[in-house]
Amino acid sequence: MKGIIFNLLEEAVTRDFGANTWDELLKAAGLDGVYTSLGNYADEDVYKLVAAASTALSISPAAVLQWFGRGAIPVFVERYPAFFVGHTTTTSFLVTLDNLVHPEVNKLYPAADTPHFEFVREDDGTLKVSYYSHRKLCALAEGFMQGAAAHYNEHMHLEHPECMHRGAPKCVFNLKFSSNAIQGSP
Repeated sequence: MKGIIFNLLEEAVTRDFGANTWDELLKAAGLDGVYTSLGNYADEDVYKLVAAASTALSISPAAVLQWFGRGAIPVFVERYPAFFVGHTTTTSFLVTLDNLVHPEVNKLYPAADTPHFEFVREDDGTLKVSYYSHRKLCALAEGFMQGAAAHYNEHMHLEHPECMHRGAPKCVFNLKFSSNAIQGSP
């Protein structure tokens, strides 16, 4: 896994819980915490950090990953604004992941093992998102989608009817959006 993920996690933990909490998580996970954005690190390191945070916060590992995904989007917006420019909705942003965002990530971070997404717009307005990754970090993907919806000021209703953790070959998310904007404002 690329070091940028660890850098984002450290930033999110430090921002929300303080630098001491990051140090405590590293200690609990048995890790030294020296991650460079371009470095490659064992996937197991992030799993250990998530497990340590899960224990410390008394929440599930999936809830930790969702929190991290939501919290990482504002950092992504700040660091990589070009990915978000020109998009006014969560859907318009999400559908660029495999064609724009991930190829750029692979340029910035050679050997990045990015997940693969497929998108289908249903007649009822649902965006059907298929997620493929050997890491099975669908909870993180869900958090990223939630963070993107917050960034674009949209309410997102998410269903996760198929999951690799339940034996499916891929995860499927069904997303419906509505604006959070106050109706009738000038």
